[in-house]
Amino acid sequence: MTMQDITGHTLTGAGETALPYYETAIAELQCYRADPVASIDAALAESPDFAMAHALKAWLHLLGTEPGGISIARAEHEAAAGTAATDRERGHVAALGHLVEGRWHAAGRVLEDVTITHPRDALGLLAGHQIDFFTGHSRMLRDRIARALPAWDKSMPGYHSILGMHAFGLEETGDYARAEAAGRQGVELQPRDGWSQHAVAHVMEMQCRQSDGIAWMRGNADGWSGDSFFQVHNWWHLALYHLEMGDTPAVLALFDNEIYGAKSGVVMDMVDATALLWRLTLHGVDVGDRWESLADSWATVRSGFYAFNDAHAVMAFIGAGRRDAALALIATQAEAMARPNDNAGFTSDVGHAVARAILAFGDGDFEATVRLLRQVRSISNRFGGSHAQRDVIELTLIEASLRAGNENLARALTAERADRRHDSPLSQLFLRRADALATAT
Repeated sequence: MTMQDITGHTLTGAGETALPYYETAIAELQCYRADPVASIDAALAESPDFAMAHALKAWLHLLGTEPGGISIARAEHEAAAGTAATDRERGHVAALGHLVEGRWHAAGRVLEDVTITHPRDALGLLAGHQIDFFTGHSRMLRDRIARALPAWDKSMPGYHSILGMHAFGLEETGDYARAEAAGRQGVELQPRDGWSQHAVAHVMEMQCRQSDGIAWMRGNADGWSGDSFFQVHNWWHLALYHLEMGDTPAVLALFDNEIYGAKSGVVMDMVDATALLWRLTLHGVDVGDRWESLADSWATVRSGFYAFNDAHAVMAFIGAGRRDAALALIATQAEAMARPNDNAGFTSDVGHAVARAILAFGDGDFEATVRLLRQVRSISNRFGGSHAQRDVIELTLIEASLRAGNENLARALTAERADRRHDSPLSQLFLRRADALATAT
């Protein structure tokens, strides 16, 4: 039994009643909203041998970096492998096989070949794009999508998603004007597309356009929030604009409501909440007992799975005064670095140093924080995330240099940041603090 999807790909094992649920799940994923897992479960209830439905369910449980998703993804991968019949389906199976074993780079390369042959494979493009994000591969964030663009046009369902992914890749490679134009077009085509909205938010963050960013996010909040499972990250972007402007009350209000009011246990939501509280802590803001529930949530997450997440867990433990928990996590990183998977590299290249630097910062050993972060700041992309997310490393380094009383380094780092973000009130504050340090010494 076979059908064809909306872009003309053969779907092995798909029945007529299952196909609409599958298409719905793809559309939901492309907007990062609603419940694509429920939709794909409905498809599988209708057609249990539907190869790409099993593959999609596996991707949904892998692309959130949730350790608990691995067992489900592994079972769905096995089910897909048992029924996949086309070269595209077998390509997805091969990529999933790599990823369930932690081979992120190999999975991305397999999907690269899949979408070179099948440039209209929306799921292959999206999964590959997310892998590029989690591995910090800026060029492929752009080029994977650029290769497929000629096969797409605005008459095709899901074109907004292709534009949004291309926009994010353009932004991460510094092509801000084209990134903003593509992201805005994606939102025009589909106002509920959280990824396109987020790509433009990144542009405005990188260009230090706080007022524009606030207007952009507030102007379409009904579109990108609501039932979006990506909304916390977009609210986080709005909070960053306010933080850069020194509007602490607005930042805390966003944290207490939209960002962490529900105290989400989803790892990606926890990363955003943690990253925001750590920035506030660096700025000397008293965040009260807000660290406690975050640290409780991180304590339930298996460490040593993805180094980028581990770094944020250490921030939460240090913020909550749980040094023993931070030490225990850092100890698991030694085990992680010995495993035959890509997270061993993510951890040894960057993540272990960042975690130890955060621990040192909590201990008041700011010279050690500076030493550790200077070793990895230029290669921090190797443990994933975006430029905006990895900026927490730069902010921690600057704050540590100031607190260490390292006048020359503080002057150098604050001048460097002011050169990149010259219109930022935060940059000007850093410069004043570095000047005051020089005066005091």
